[in-house]
Amino acid sequence: MRTTIDVPDDLYRELKVVAAERGTTLKRIVREALERELQREKRPRRRRLRFPLLDSVEPGSLNLTNAEIDELLA
Repeated sequence: MRTTIDVPDDLYRELKVVAAERGTTLKRIVREALERELQREKRPRRRRLRFPLLDSVEPGSLNLTNAEIDELLA
């Protein structure tokens, strides 16, 4: 399928340089970029974990018993 896209002149020139350096075509560069973008969208997003912030009298060390940890997490 053929389509038309508008690309800023500076980006077009940069793409042409990259294609020439790789010994390939502009068409192939654009197609591969689109394929990579679609593959990126298919990857599952990682869920960000959030940990509770705990105050410490002595920064860099925190001595808690298991019972204290359970109480903080409850």
